[in-house]
Amino acid sequence: MVSFILRRILVSILILIAASFLMYVMVGYSAQPLQDLEGSNSPNKQQLIDARVALLDLDVPPPLRWVLWLGGVAKCAIPFANACDLGSTISNAQVVDILPNALAATVQLVTFALVLAILLGVTIGIITALRQYSGLDNTVTFVSFFLYSLPVFLVAVLLKEFIAIGFNDFLRDPVIGTGALVAIGIVVGAIWQSLLGGDRRRRLVVFLVSGLATSGVLLLMSATGWFMNPGLGPIPVILLVAAIALGAATLLAGLRNRRALITAGINGAIAIAAYFVLQPLFDVSSAGTLFILAIATIAVGLVSGFLAGGYDRGQNMRVGLVTALLSSAVVLVDRFMQSWGDLLAATNGRPIATVGSKTPGLSGDVWLAGLDTFVHLTLPIIALLLISFAGYTRYSRAGMLEVLSLDYIRTARAKGLPERTVIVRHAFRNMLIPLTTLVAFDVGALLGGAIITERIFAIPGMGSLFNAGLFRGDLNPVMGYFLIVAAMAITFNFLADMAYAGLDPRVRIR
Repeated sequence: MVSFILRRILVSILILIAASFLMYVMVGYSAQPLQDLEGSNSPNKQQLIDARVALLDLDVPPPLRWVLWLGGVAKCAIPFANACDLGSTISNAQVVDILPNALAATVQLVTFALVLAILLGVTIGIITALRQYSGLDNTVTFVSFFLYSLPVFLVAVLLKEFIAIGFNDFLRDPVIGTGALVAIGIVVGAIWQSLLGGDRRRRLVVFLVSGLATSGVLLLMSATGWFMNPGLGPIPVILLVAAIALGAATLLAGLRNRRALITAGINGAIAIAAYFVLQPLFDVSSAGTLFILAIATIAVGLVSGFLAGGYDRGQNMRVGLVTALLSSAVVLVDRFMQSWGDLLAATNGRPIATVGSKTPGLSGDVWLAGLDTFVHLTLPIIALLLISFAGYTRYSRAGMLEVLSLDYIRTARAKGLPERTVIVRHAFRNMLIPLTTLVAFDVGALLGGAIITERIFAIPGMGSLFNAGLFRGDLNPVMGYFLIVAAMAITFNFLADMAYAGLDPRVRIR
């Protein structure tokens, strides 16, 4: 294992060095870093040109300049030396100083999009595989291929027009008309009857109940002005937490596992109690406070599962962890929603942003700042999510269908194991093996797609840094972008190889 890791690290470094040389030379020979000064009418034009040549070593050929750049990059590997040097920009700013802010914005954007794409894509892919050739399967297949064929810039423009502008206009008079209520109810009813399946009578009942319930809830929200002052409230929070506890225990362990039900119930009860007890603390909370609460939530979920786990502590620890995290998420969402009115006031009643990563001049607590960041990243995340969603849906569906046709699945069913156990504990793990490769490649693909997305939504991330550097002939920011993207792609491919051994016992890393 150690020799394998060392060899992979050495090979990755050599690949990174070779790729950086090719990138540096190609951009170095094609860039025009003096173009803006050569067309200038400034009386000290020559002095400005000479200063830029000296700053960026433009009198040195690109291959030799790459050696100088590589020497500065090598200093980044010295721990605690604080000597990292990635060069300067045309405006005489250190790349190592501007890179962290750009990287933070892009990683935040890509991480949310990637996690949501994996969760939604894998979940829907498994459901469609279990309902092969049904109406739901055919619909999801059509939608997936349709979204996969759309370019990201078109998706971004449509999101701006119909989500941001449309919802902001709706907030001027947040009343849902009768026609819209009927249409939404029909769509939601059709989705739920496809998901639950069954005979024609059951589908009709599910369609009517879910459609009428959705229309009724929307009518109540519209009548009470919920869209202007949203919030879950105690009763919905209790119901949601109870549903999460029951769902986590059912999915991960089954309703017959009493210890799993006890673990889920303990974590659900703690979450409900925390909802009432922590409200005064939330009003004075900071990001550090939320981090401490997150660590405490994870600890409570794991410890409760361990103590109540019995013979299968690992399974019940997973039940406790999932219940604790999802229940705490409900509590946090309710608290964030309480700051919606302050955000409406700060944005003149148009909260869904189409440009930037935050509202200029906005000051407030962690809840208002977090909500502002969320509404700014909503559209870019959806744009990147739709790109990756189709791939994960198709891969997970195909992988699940392939696993379900294998002999050991038929044996498990013949032994009388519940279908939940067959799917969750036997088929799901092997289905994940091909997805590890897709995740590794998708990280680089999403970072590449973020170049276009960040430009459309004016997010000051890595994509904007790359675009600005390439347009101005500014080589060092371009190489900073390349270095980060290449390093992340190599790292995630390495992690994918390591994940194979964890998912498939037949794979041994030597």
